[in-house]
Amino acid sequence: MKGETDAWTMFVIVGLAGVTVLARCFFFILDRPWSLPAWTQRALQYAPVAALAGVVAPEIVMTGGHFVTTWHDARLFAGLAGAALFFWRRSVLLTMLGGMAVYLPLHLALAW
Repeated sequence: MKGETDAWTMFVIVGLAGVTVLARCFFFILDRPWSLPAWTQRALQYAPVAALAGVVAPEIVMTGGHFVTTWHDARLFAGLAGAALFFWRRSVLLTMLGGMAVYLPLHLALAW
């Protein structure tokens, strides 16, 4: 290889850039206001919660791509404590602080 880019690669890069710009500018290009249907707006209200659950839940119950098979895992107890605090007070900050308050002693002192 001489460090040159062939024509097909350049075509793909320019094409993908064009599609990206078009997709991002789609709402600015339209000449009339556009809004989502009511059912879609209702469904999108749950997207952040679903995304957060999709990231946090596997981190709590899995390690190394496999389910946790022992109770000697600080993440399980921290997750339960955080969930209990959230349902008790409905405070995200209290959930995070409480979960970490349970996780850190178990993880550092007991090496779970």
